[in-house]
Amino acid sequence: MSLAAAVITVSDRSARGERADASGPIAVDALRAAGFDCDDAIIIPDGADEVERALREAVQRGIRLIITTGGTGIGPRDRTPEGTARVLTSRLTGIAEELRRRGAAEKPAALLSRGLAGVAGTTLIVNLPGSTAAVESGMRLVLEIAHHALGQLEGEDHR
Repeated sequence: MSLAAAVITVSDRSARGERADASGPIAVDALRAAGFDCDDAIIIPDGADEVERALREAVQRGIRLIITTGGTGIGPRDRTPEGTARVLTSRLTGIAEELRRRGAAEKPAALLSRGLAGVAGTTLIVNLPGSTAAVESGMRLVLEIAHHALGQLEGEDHR
């Protein structure tokens, strides 16, 4: 049985149809290749309320792994971390730190990402920046740990 995953692209321009979503499909393809059951990415506008609403809906639907792309920077509309923080019951700071560390090795501007990672019930949530390179790099890390983390959330022994 495959686990359900979801990708949420956070972008005002993509939500208005002014720019195609380039990063969401990369995350979706990576999840599907790793055996997750994942619909196409949904696109929502920037803003903490919109992010919170989309995350809560996905958690209520039983999604076990949620990846967001976009809205993690320092721009005035970048509020993905604020919306995510409202949903998380515990944070996994090591994941967010490692995403920034790996990203900075490729591009120092990755240190400007404020993305979070954590848990809501039995759901793992990870914020990735919106750039395609950051999503490609970030998904490698997420997929290295996702099954173990999700098993732990179900009470499996440490391995």
